[in-house]
Amino acid sequence: MSVVQNGLFSLCTSLRTEGQLRRTLKNFDKEKTKSPTGWKIQLAFGFAILILLIVGASSNRSMVVSNESALRVRHTHQVLGNLQNLLLAMETFESSYRGFVLTGNESDLKSYRANILSSEQHEAAVRSLTVDNPAQQGRLPALETLISQKIQFGEMVVDLRRTKGFEAAADAIRIGQGKRSMDDIDRIIHELQEEERRLLTLRDADANRHLSQTKMILILGTTLGLLIAFAAAWSVHRDNSRRGVAEEALLESEQGAAVILDLTHDAIFVRNPKNEIVFWNKGAEALYGWSKNEVSGRTTHDLLNTVFPAPLAEIEAEVFRTGCWEGELTHQRRDGTSLIVLSRWAVQKDGSGNPVATLESNRDITQHKTAEAHLIRMEARYRGLLEAAPDAIVIVNQSAEIVLVNAQTEKLFGYRRDELLNKAIEILIPRRFLNEHPGHRNEFLGHPQVRAMGQGMDLFGLRKDGSEFPAEIMLSPSGIADGILITAAIRDITARKRAEEHLVKAADELKRSNIELQQFGYVASHDLQEPLRMVASYTQLLAKRYKGRLDSDADEFIDYAVDGCSRMQRLLQDLLAYSRSGTDVTAPREVSCETALKEALANLRVTIAESGAVVTHDPLPAIVSDDSQLVLVFQNLVGNAIKYRGAEAPRVHVSATKNGRNAWTFSVRDNGMGIDARYFERIFVLFQRLHGRNEFKGTGIGLAICKKIVERLGGRIWVESQPQKGSTFCFSLPESGGV
Repeated sequence: MSVVQNGLFSLCTSLRTEGQLRRTLKNFDKEKTKSPTGWKIQLAFGFAILILLIVGASSNRSMVVSNESALRVRHTHQVLGNLQNLLLAMETFESSYRGFVLTGNESDLKSYRANILSSEQHEAAVRSLTVDNPAQQGRLPALETLISQKIQFGEMVVDLRRTKGFEAAADAIRIGQGKRSMDDIDRIIHELQEEERRLLTLRDADANRHLSQTKMILILGTTLGLLIAFAAAWSVHRDNSRRGVAEEALLESEQGAAVILDLTHDAIFVRNPKNEIVFWNKGAEALYGWSKNEVSGRTTHDLLNTVFPAPLAEIEAEVFRTGCWEGELTHQRRDGTSLIVLSRWAVQKDGSGNPVATLESNRDITQHKTAEAHLIRMEARYRGLLEAAPDAIVIVNQSAEIVLVNAQTEKLFGYRRDELLNKAIEILIPRRFLNEHPGHRNEFLGHPQVRAMGQGMDLFGLRKDGSEFPAEIMLSPSGIADGILITAAIRDITARKRAEEHLVKAADELKRSNIELQQFGYVASHDLQEPLRMVASYTQLLAKRYKGRLDSDADEFIDYAVDGCSRMQRLLQDLLAYSRSGTDVTAPREVSCETALKEALANLRVTIAESGAVVTHDPLPAIVSDDSQLVLVFQNLVGNAIKYRGAEAPRVHVSATKNGRNAWTFSVRDNGMGIDARYFERIFVLFQRLHGRNEFKGTGIGLAICKKIVERLGGRIWVESQPQKGSTFCFSLPESGGV
């Protein structure tokens, strides 16, 4: 209750019935002319009314400031809530694509897509809520750019995992681009949060200043009013007889009380013992919508459809026993809308102790209760998010005492919640780190910001059973009235560490195996050339010298030997070419694909001329790649299109289309024999042929070389075809180079 309300309750005890008020108002002018001290009383009450007007205006201003402060607080919490949700969505987004890289399970991408949508929603909400703050709006473009980059990076990692496997995706993550983007996002969100907290502090300080001024005005106004009333009473006592003074003071007091009660913004009315309304001030008219004449004689609780916090009989018993009661009631206005009021009752008794009248003063607190309920919902929502978080969340104060943990913390560390609250954070830290931890904590408190803990260090957590586990910890400070709270998100990365160790071992083993296999293929194909040339030379010599001299069987056997040696030579030459493909890679540079195609066609000019083939192409782009490898891909694909032709003259067309922002898809389309869908994968395997040696020459290694080169350049290759309807071989390459 304010000072004004307390003063009003004291004044209102002089009101007996509405009839007394009417008699007082009717006789006021007449008695004013009769009394020799009337002008003094008028002057005193004039000053008192003026002071109360000032006090009432100040009280109204206090209510306005209080309501505005509540709205600003609600707005700030909405911004902070959306910023926190945005940060959580981005962290969960990062965890989702990392999880997909580790498992390769497409179901892990459901959370990944959901968090992209959630981040966009919270980002839009922040932009809408901060539209009146140019400083905050100025930070949002950078944040949006970083989030877009982060999402693009995630898409790139997911695509790498799908197309090139675990090693390529893990390499991309280890480069650190995603982590740098996340750190920048954390930093900008922290700046946005700090700005909102700064505004909240300034607004609260302004509201407190207005409240202090209002209190001072109320105290001074009440004091002056009391002094004026005392001076008026003393003057009346000095100039008039005791009986006349008492009667005139009573009349003036009743008149002044009625005027004062109409000045306040609170709804004030007086009820007789039957709960019938005998007085209804202007504040009540404004709050509820009924005029004084409309409510006179009606029962208040029926009129306002009052909802009590306890049985009415218990409240009335307390009023009779103590003389007053205070609590919250729900009323209904004339237009049917409901409101919540802070109500205070005061009872007036006669000389025998029986109730004569009850004064009720009501202040509308609907907006305050709505704001309070919103804050409760926000807190419940925050707690719900905290409990649903996949990581262990530990919140500590500046003294390093644990003030809040979630269910995941209990599961991860093995403690019950009550065993951790109010304990030092060191309970969760291995002993060997205890000496260094206070220094790191003080360093963080000196420059609090959202960041990873112990960057460049291996961190560990200590369970209740004494076991340790490798951990990843994110720190986030939150300013409160009496200091800073530090939120630590702790993630057990045991599985990740094991996977990384396995990945490193597997990568080393794979690299060693590839090198050995490559060396073996090169050495085998190269070293076998010399003895094979010797065998081929002597078999050809036998064929040249003795063909026709021996019987027909001998000639046939010699032909078989010569043909076998020739085929073996071609196989070894192709094997050597395959082992070399993709290894002698020059430094990537900008390459004109049209120039590469022309060079490939020049190498095939004899084949093109003999077959009567027509090779056309669309404008082709320039990309950063290896020109010699690109020429070899075009040469093999166009050569195959000419080789496996149908009855008509070969027609081959080469085209390219942009695929996304930084990739190109090339197509080599022909009118040849076509391929059954069953063999789409088989044709890219080494030495796999769909036709006999008598139908088409070759060893079945050309497409395998193309596949190896394209994948080495950072792309992929596939075929689209139907039997007797031609084939289209497609391969994609990055625009900026993937060597």
